[in-house]
Amino acid sequence: MSVIYVLLTISLVVAIIFFIAFIISVKQGQYDDSYTPSVRMLFEDELVKTKIKRVKSKE
Repeated sequence: MSVIYVLLTISLVVAIIFFIAFIISVKQGQYDDSYTPSVRMLFEDELVKTKIKRVKSKE
């Protein structure tokens, strides 16, 4: 039964270490995307349908 407590504490410590490493890497900009903005002009834009407002003329 004591082995379960040891394994549980070890797994919690490892999980906390990985979580802290993840937070540090996010704050340092490790996951910022620097490639996509340079090739964004090569992607096709989606067609945007614009609504044309028709003004009724009073005659």
